[in-house]
Amino acid sequence: MPTAEKVDRVAELKASIEGSAALLLTDYRGLTVSEISELRRSLGEAETSLAVVKNTLMQLAVAEAGMQELRELLSGPSAVAFVGGDPVAAAKRISAAAKQFPALVVKGGWMDGRMLSAEEARALADLDSREVMLSKIAGMVKAEMSRAASMFQATQSRFLGLLEAYKDKVPGEAVLEEDESAAVEETTAEETTAAEKAADEPDDDRPGDGAGEGEGEE
Repeated sequence: MPTAEKVDRVAELKASIEGSAALLLTDYRGLTVSEISELRRSLGEAETSLAVVKNTLMQLAVAEAGMQELRELLSGPSAVAFVGGDPVAAAKRISAAAKQFPALVVKGGWMDGRMLSAEEARALADLDSREVMLSKIAGMVKAEMSRAASMFQATQSRFLGLLEAYKDKVPGEAVLEEDESAAVEETTAEETTAAEKAADEPDDDRPGDGAGEGEGEE
């Protein structure tokens, strides 16, 4: 029968697992207490806590958390890094500590819903940290915005050039339209005057009063 203390410890480990972005498992055999303390301080700066665990309790905790695959890594002295921040930053801290303390060995880990082999866990340290990635993304976005602004300015300049060319063209067209309008008005006026004159002049072919009188005298 498990004791209440063990049950509580398993519950604590499970809560730590579920509250972590990733887990990194190490074998700390050969490290001194002061070296482990130094590693804890370093990982704490990366929002990561390091716990020396009993394999049997950790096996129960990972099983309850649905990470049964990790059970195979829990052999020998185990220290688990519960990563609360950037897993890459934590992996870099552990990698630096492993170079300083060769006795520290990375056994594997868990991230994004799957188990990491020792090689994959170590490879995390070679990736860009979140801050670096965000900086690169910001640089790319800034470059794209600058390019878009340049394209907009070029388009605006072309549009203004076309607008100026159109303005230069419009006055000539306006004068032409005025001349055409004046010519039409002049022609209309001439046609109206001619029509009025024609209406006032007598029609010689129309029979008049004189012709009638002559016929009567004969």
